[in-house]
Amino acid sequence: MASDAQEEGKEQEQQQQAPQRIQIFPTPTNAISPFWREKYEREAKKYWDIFYKRHQDRFFKDRHYLDKEWGHYFSGSGKKVLLEVGCGAGNTIFPLLATYPDVFVYACDFSPRAVNLVKMHKDFKESQVSAFVCDLTVDDLIKEIPPSSIDIVTMIFVLSAVSPEKMPLALQNIRKILKPNGCVLFRDYAIGDLAQERFTCKDQKISENFYVRGDGTRAFYFSNEFLTSLFEENGFHVEELGLCCKQVENRSRELVMNRRWIQAVFRHSDDANSSSSMEASVKIDLPGEEYIEPKVRGNTLTEVVNNFDVDMSEGVAVDMFGISPSNDNETVVVNLGESNYKIEVLSKEYQHTCKSTGLMLWESARLMASVLAGNPTIVAGKRVLELGCGCGGICSMAAVVSADLVVATDGDTIALDLLSRNVNSNIKPPFLDKLITKRLQWGNRDHIEAIKEINNRGFDVIIGTDVTYIPEAILPLFATAKEMISSEGGITVDWEPAFILCHVFRRVDEPSILSAASKFGFRLVDKWHAGTPSKQSKSIINSWFSENAFKDCIPSTALNIMYFQIE
Repeated sequence: MASDAQEEGKEQEQQQQAPQRIQIFPTPTNAISPFWREKYEREAKKYWDIFYKRHQDRFFKDRHYLDKEWGHYFSGSGKKVLLEVGCGAGNTIFPLLATYPDVFVYACDFSPRAVNLVKMHKDFKESQVSAFVCDLTVDDLIKEIPPSSIDIVTMIFVLSAVSPEKMPLALQNIRKILKPNGCVLFRDYAIGDLAQERFTCKDQKISENFYVRGDGTRAFYFSNEFLTSLFEENGFHVEELGLCCKQVENRSRELVMNRRWIQAVFRHSDDANSSSSMEASVKIDLPGEEYIEPKVRGNTLTEVVNNFDVDMSEGVAVDMFGISPSNDNETVVVNLGESNYKIEVLSKEYQHTCKSTGLMLWESARLMASVLAGNPTIVAGKRVLELGCGCGGICSMAAVVSADLVVATDGDTIALDLLSRNVNSNIKPPFLDKLITKRLQWGNRDHIEAIKEINNRGFDVIIGTDVTYIPEAILPLFATAKEMISSEGGITVDWEPAFILCHVFRRVDEPSILSAASKFGFRLVDKWHAGTPSKQSKSIINSWFSENAFKDCIPSTALNIMYFQIE
């Protein structure tokens, strides 16, 4: 019995001593946080205005297919009055006016820059077009357009940019200015479109079938059932409704793009049951194409199949056919002395949709890499471990030039994949043979043991840049550093193993860091703040900087460096 009690006591003691395991990188959820969800909604106008500032009128192509597919709605007796909602740069308006010069068009968009592009168009005439800024979910159309005066409303890839919960507001607003028998010509993204498939691999989901793009604009993907219900509940009945599918192929790059749209016509109606005459859909399969045609009274959409125009209004078309598939990333050039490193990181345009901080290059890493490049004696002949290096790994790259061994680690597998690419593209043999990338989740026993198999003597220098921003991660950070640091003493008389942190204090303050360090046997030997550099002649960190270095390689005065050694 005593033996059992002793064994149990030993087991409990081992569990208490074992380093806490924590995950500081995100678990993919494909959903954005409530903060960003509210921000995208609140600043939707701003993101679209930035979009048109960047692309002007070059992004969308003119929609010449509208006459071919809906020409009979625009022709006939009497002068037609149209409303184009979400007019953008005028890619629907001006092709229509070229074909039907007698048509008068009201055009609105909630991006002031887009409306200005319409007014600056070479074919713009006030006698034909009235363009104005309007948010369909907030601004009353009656202030700009007489009630019950519009024959046709065109909604081409517009409603998808509106939050699903606000779509009824947009339709009710439109219904006020439509004539009793007026119609809405509709085309928008369908569930299963390639763009939606790409979103499922990223943390860009706002809600069901609703996503944010990298530039902050949003897109909803419709099903036939959702769209039918939405319009019928807001005073319309379905006249035409079809799912259009097209495979677009780039043979030279061996790429195939599956595009899916819903195309429909809805009538203003006071009869809630007027759409009941619609029968079950019939699926028609064609080589490389698919079209679902409902049996409806009057006109059908058969021409869409035989004369299908691919509308490249989704940026993924450009991604697939005009830009490298890795266009979510950008290359940052880091100059370290005589060496230039080209580091691939997540583009700033996409960083707000990504939870992984490891896909960015932080100022602390730039500073520490500059210090190592300018002071190779810090790591010369030593075994170096970088914790939480992210995709950049520039500290490890700077260290490997003079170090004996460098192991660059991170817990995020996505960041590690990009890190491997960056290392292989910037470091060549024999230095490449000394730089190893490994996964290390702080406190993960399997990960720690795998690194110990590479170097069982421990590390002489451990580096961490901006790894102290999560309070829950501080104890596992120091616990892991204690496991990995060399216990054999320094490799020279004047050197002792060191743990160097470079960071901006965020949610974790200096006392909290010092408390965690002390708990695992680390003592603070030296510290430095970029705003107030140390004047002590014996300061270890101060000796790393020359007078000019303070001007050249310190990106932020908020940066701090802390130098720890084992008690």
